[in-house]
Amino acid sequence: MSRRNFFWIVILMTIALVGIITVQFFWIRNFIEVREKQFSNDVKFALAKVADNIQQRELNEYFERYVNLYNQKQNLTSTDIKNYFYQLEDTIQKESFTYSQTILEENYKVPVDFFEIDSITFKKIFSKKDIKIVRDYRSEGEMKGSALPPEERLVRIQRLRGAEKAEFEDAVKIWLDRIPLYKRVSNLEINMNLQNEFNERGIATNFTYGIFSNGLGTKIKSDHFKLNNGKQYSVPLFQDNDGVSRYKLYVEFPEERSYLLSTISQILLLSAFFIFIIMIAFGIALYQILEQKKISEIKTDFINNMTHEFKTPIATINLALDAIKNPKIISDSEKVNRYIAMIRDENRRMNTQVENVLRISKLEKNQLTLTLENVDVHDIIEEAITHLHLVVDDRKGYIKTHFSAKKSVIKGDYFHLINVLMNMLDNAIKYSIESPKVDVYTENIPKFLVIKVVDQGMGMSKSVQKHIFDKFYREQKGNVHDIKGHGLGLSYVKKMIELHQGKITVESEKDKGSTF
Repeated sequence: MSRRNFFWIVILMTIALVGIITVQFFWIRNFIEVREKQFSNDVKFALAKVADNIQQRELNEYFERYVNLYNQKQNLTSTDIKNYFYQLEDTIQKESFTYSQTILEENYKVPVDFFEIDSITFKKIFSKKDIKIVRDYRSEGEMKGSALPPEERLVRIQRLRGAEKAEFEDAVKIWLDRIPLYKRVSNLEINMNLQNEFNERGIATNFTYGIFSNGLGTKIKSDHFKLNNGKQYSVPLFQDNDGVSRYKLYVEFPEERSYLLSTISQILLLSAFFIFIIMIAFGIALYQILEQKKISEIKTDFINNMTHEFKTPIATINLALDAIKNPKIISDSEKVNRYIAMIRDENRRMNTQVENVLRISKLEKNQLTLTLENVDVHDIIEEAITHLHLVVDDRKGYIKTHFSAKKSVIKGDYFHLINVLMNMLDNAIKYSIESPKVDVYTENIPKFLVIKVVDQGMGMSKSVQKHIFDKFYREQKGNVHDIKGHGLGLSYVKKMIELHQGKITVESEKDKGSTF
């Protein structure tokens, strides 16, 4: 894959990922807004229902009282109605006081429709409390143009039928508007109605409430409830015949935001989970693309190196064969034998390369069988050095041994352990720029025998150290093959040591050598 194609693939994948996450984000935000509107509508419907329930309960109570009065006395007069509906009783003194069409309350200024004096102070003997009744200051024109007094309207209605009941409610609303709020509804009733309506609509969160009249608080409210500019829901309470109300019921949900989020938490968690999965998948896909690109480069380098490794011995064999065919050479048995030995060595060299590749393949598929026996590690090291002795001498270097291990016998595969040591020593020799100087140490530590191969070669950087045991890996130096190899040696070493229940590490510094 070319760098340009790789770049465009990453760009397109990134755009797709960002697009999916953006769409998901807007969908979640829109879902939250819809849920908030739904919650708001549910609350408004619930409040309207509460206001209607309370007003209907009050009207029904007075309706029942009127029916009882009508059943007791068929021909009702306005006096009968006033005496029946407007009567206060002192349960202690067993005395009563009748009032008409007014608010009767301690120290309240009460407008009246039936008294000619401007202001009268009544002294209730049984309670010794002041009650003031103040004339209604409506103009005479308003008084004349108004409807009949409510008791007169009820006298005309008498026995209630369908349409008359509606007129009854209109008349009673005028009276009820003059009764103090706390005598018309209680905190318990408000709270129970709100709780029932909210539960019916699935609203299960804490709430506070308060009834206000022209912005002023009343006794009917939750503890510490205050009217503010925050998100509060309201509904008119006790509306008159014109739909006007002096009271408003306000409700507030202190934990509304967290409650709404909790109701959609499963959707949010699922969305977040799928976004996370998409991001993970994107990361894995990008990683795989990078890995495939790297593997492709490594394999290309491996093929180039293998071609180089095979090209040299093949060329040598061809030269030797051409030389043998020469009439002057073929008659010289000594030269012929030398060329035959050269062909045999180069053939063995190619066979070794093939065996290394096949061995790694078997290791990958777990098809390699070890023949475990008691072997002396010191003997294996000496044997491996013997195979590489000529190469070291040719480069005027040395391999020194420092055997400190007292217990050098282990269970292992003799053949593969020799190959392991040869690969490690060969690696130290190849990457020594000048004459190779290699030291091999052994020592015993609890449960392990330690072998150290120390060279004074070119060393390697930290980034290279992370990959030196990867199959086919070689430090990139372009297409120059000044160091022979195909990137399989150390990969084989690592896997073989692990099969022997051991481990291998490396310490290296650039231009100062390495220790395996």
